[in-house]
Amino acid sequence: MREVVLSPPVEDAERESFRAALATILELSLAAVPDLKSEHDPATGWLVSRWLGELGLGLVPVAEARSFAWAGPWIARVRPPDGTARFVVMYGVPSGVVWDPAGDGAILPGWISDGFVLAAADVALARPPRPQPPRSVGVLEQIWIAAGAGEPAAARDHARALAGRGLEGDRHTVGRGTFPSGLPGSGLTLIEAEVCESFEPPLRADEHRRNLVTRGIDLNRLVGGEFTIGSLRCRGMRLCEPCAVVEGYASRPVLRALVHRGGLRADILADGHLHVGDQIAAGDR
Repeated sequence: MREVVLSPPVEDAERESFRAALATILELSLAAVPDLKSEHDPATGWLVSRWLGELGLGLVPVAEARSFAWAGPWIARVRPPDGTARFVVMYGVPSGVVWDPAGDGAILPGWISDGFVLAAADVALARPPRPQPPRSVGVLEQIWIAAGAGEPAAARDHARALAGRGLEGDRHTVGRGTFPSGLPGSGLTLIEAEVCESFEPPLRADEHRRNLVTRGIDLNRLVGGEFTIGSLRCRGMRLCEPCAVVEGYASRPVLRALVHRGGLRADILADGHLHVGDQIAAGDR
């Protein structure tokens, strides 16, 4: 996403923040989004629905916006106690604010009155292509295991990997993590060292909460294909997008900076062992 900034003074925060939220998610300029001053409600009026229809998109309202979560961007309308209203861009499972065009990003869940997901009218036509597997070979730099959700992560120089489960002793394997164990993509989480080092100070293991730290390979391009870490066979299932949980562990703003950079969720395909220094390589698609 490319954040669209509103130039002060903002005369109509509700309408202008909605336009900016749409433009941010679609990575358009603010000028490309229609002027919505004639609409009674910018989010539910006919003008925005017709404009989005030209793009093959629609805006879908969510039933319980205060508890809604989505592994991607969505738009929430917030109503602070001062009686004003504005729109913010939310992200993650659970969700947090990643862009607040007309505010400072500090909102309480109780302020959320409604929410909307920007969706494709025909998903089959809008599915993104699978990325080409990376040609580079990476290296496993760190192994981290935590016995339970929120418990300190301990560094290991090697670990036993259990097919369909995770790393021996880790919370993902024993069902003591924040999210359910045993589901596709729940066995192993990875993040790039280069991403961790882009923060100042660098992102620590107890902040990112990933099992493996890699270097020299684009993890996003491993989604949808098999890869090996040493002799261990794995499959990249989906991006490990950030959420409000990670931001809570970090105790500093990291959610927006980790969007599409939060690493990879993978499954272990056969029992084996991992060692720091193992090479990481993509297989053929």
